[in-house]
Amino acid sequence: LLDNGIRGQPMKDSHNRPYKSFSDVIEGKEGRFRENLLGKRVDYSGRSVIIVGPSLPLHQCGLPREMAIELFQAFVIRGLIGQHFAPNLRAAKSMIQNKESIIWKVLQEIMQGHPILLNRAPTLHRLGIQAFQPILIKGRAIRLHPLVCGGFNADFDGDQMAVHIPLSLEAQAEARLLMFSHTNLLSPATGDPVSVPTQD
Repeated sequence: LLDNGIRGQPMKDSHNRPYKSFSDVIEGKEGRFRENLLGKRVDYSGRSVIIVGPSLPLHQCGLPREMAIELFQAFVIRGLIGQHFAPNLRAAKSMIQNKESIIWKVLQEIMQGHPILLNRAPTLHRLGIQAFQPILIKGRAIRLHPLVCGGFNADFDGDQMAVHIPLSLEAQAEARLLMFSHTNLLSPATGDPVSVPTQD
């Protein structure tokens, strides 16, 4: 009941499968603590590999088109109906599925005034999560300026980063005022510049 297999051979059912004990339910990566309590899957978020974008300004990042339309889908649907490009929800969803050209125009308008948050695990200090102005790019990787990598301790050898969208107006204002990458050029711990050129 508590720990099946603690005394050697685990007890099995009629189909020769070991019984799931209490310790199996709570321990490990798929256990109750790590799976459901310490971390959860959240809406309006995504994850992808980062690649270098030296031509970008410091405060911008390149967001793949497929990822952006998925993340901002609710906003795009509201924009399509509000601007009378679609009569109802079903028509708007159909336009997005068919990737009609008008959706990219609406998405571009929405993204212009909406910062996104980029986070690289492990988030050991304040600069591990920063805000950026997203721009649409082709491909499937997030594009990032090499000088902002210092705060994230990131490099371009296959590192992945998570994207989150601040939804409320308060969260968006906080992202703009406190978290934009071009306002976080100095280390909060030492005051030294973190945006220094490296071999990357």
